[in-house]
Amino acid sequence: MEIIVPIKQVPDLVEELEINAEGNDLDREYLTYVMNEFCEQALEEAVLLKEAHGGTVTAITIDSGEADNVLFTAAAKGADTLIKVTGDFEDVFPDSHALSAIYAEVLKSRAYDVIMTGVQAADDLDGQLGPLLASRLGIPHVSVVAGVEPGDGVVVATQESGGGLTAELAVKTPCLLGVQAARQTPRYAPVSRVRAMKQEKTIEELDAPSVDTPRLRVRAMRTPESSSHAEMLTGSTEEIADRVVALLRERGLVKA
Repeated sequence: MEIIVPIKQVPDLVEELEINAEGNDLDREYLTYVMNEFCEQALEEAVLLKEAHGGTVTAITIDSGEADNVLFTAAAKGADTLIKVTGDFEDVFPDSHALSAIYAEVLKSRAYDVIMTGVQAADDLDGQLGPLLASRLGIPHVSVVAGVEPGDGVVVATQESGGGLTAELAVKTPCLLGVQAARQTPRYAPVSRVRAMKQEKTIEELDAPSVDTPRLRVRAMRTPESSSHAEMLTGSTEEIADRVVALLRERGLVKA
């Protein structure tokens, strides 16, 4: 099974994030980028499939942020082929619409059985890369996937629904799956392993195709403002319970 995993880089949330002078984006000058957590889930599920059933895993990302380090980290986790799409991405970070157009042009000439994307990214939460890319490639798409098994000309994707319900969907290949969770916690890639991959692996570089697609623009971005503080309830269990009920009634959340 030939699997392709587009990887998005997102700002490391461990760092303190600041808004730029224009007030419409993060100040990205000194940001550190890491692999999006949902892309890690997609990569882990892809590697699990490869280990169980054979095949290859290709990791692809655009040339921005920490592209090389992210790709070598993917190799340390089990990716076989690394692709970097080069272009002018340092100041203009493509949104899902632009990314889907870029990846569609790059991938339409490559053979694959399954494309696995992260179901969404920590810096946009729109979850649209998978559906948009599948639409451009003309292949089936299933999102919110939490497990994949190959079949005869299909893959069986376990899709999570509300209320803890799941469904098993047989999807004809080639297809695209938006992965929410792998069947196991993504494996850790030690620094020594990542450094070894830098010596063993070569990153294939592809020029970004010219695409004309509408771009989402952020007009304004603000940090959350604190309007009030939590009310701490004290007293006995009975007194606190009575106060909680009274508060719910005051706010019209329960009937008297």
